[in-house]
Amino acid sequence: MRTNEQILARMAEDLALRGLAASTQEDYLAHSRLFLDWAGRNAEAMCEEDIRSYLHYLITEKKLTPATVNTYNAALRFLYAVTLNRNLNYRQIPRLKQVRSLPEILTQDEVSRVFEKASTLQNKAMLMTIYGAGLRVSEVCNLQVRDIDSEAMRIFVRFGKDGKDRFTLLSQINLDILREYWKVYRPKHPDGWLFLNSDGSKKVNCRTVYDAFKTAAKRAGISKDVSTHTLRHCFATHLLEAGTDVCRIKQLLGHTHIQSTTFYLHLLNFDSKLRSPLDTMPKKRGRKPKAVEANA
Repeated sequence: MRTNEQILARMAEDLALRGLAASTQEDYLAHSRLFLDWAGRNAEAMCEEDIRSYLHYLITEKKLTPATVNTYNAALRFLYAVTLNRNLNYRQIPRLKQVRSLPEILTQDEVSRVFEKASTLQNKAMLMTIYGAGLRVSEVCNLQVRDIDSEAMRIFVRFGKDGKDRFTLLSQINLDILREYWKVYRPKHPDGWLFLNSDGSKKVNCRTVYDAFKTAAKRAGISKDVSTHTLRHCFATHLLEAGTDVCRIKQLLGHTHIQSTTFYLHLLNFDSKLRSPLDTMPKKRGRKPKAVEANA
């Protein structure tokens, strides 16, 4: 019987062979390791009942969100179905139903206030780039200097979600703040990262960007329930409000399915001139009801 470490090493190989995104590979391995540590047993000695117990523990005791629990579920399905070549009864380890609630959206004035309250020029440049180009946090962290194409006014996004490359917008204001950032910070790294950590030894991490947004939003007096990803939501919503075609926005965001993009239609502000069909129904001309007699 192989040890758990040997099994995880084989799992890492299986993930790499399938070309999954680096972040997905890291998540699957980390989630599988946590499961094995929790169980305290060899992976080959366990079955669906052990997976069920662990997922139930994540839901009831760890209070994880459905999306996070489903990620653990996917990791363990991969571990057993692929690495251990086990035929699982998936009806015994169902995925949680996810309710997608509408996220809060910032107005353009609120977005501007967040930028103004950024604590450093680098933080301001990163947040403006996320909003200006509709990037995910991981994508802004992975930007390289050569990805900024000022001649074609576009940004090249390398290895986005699911390992897909794409081009997105580079606005003039975004280019101006990046040039200002370049003059002050002069980022130089062998791998060409655009945004670096505090000592310049490696690319900036996602936690730094999260904290930068959280601090700026608080200083800007934003009371809405928002996160760094809200800037990407705002990018899509504000483009739709400006009349941009939804298929074009799909390309800019790097969505695989159009349904992911049409979700933003739910976030549009209603046109104040829009009228309910109830208000446009023809009025009937009928006799007025008789007055009710006082002594009736």
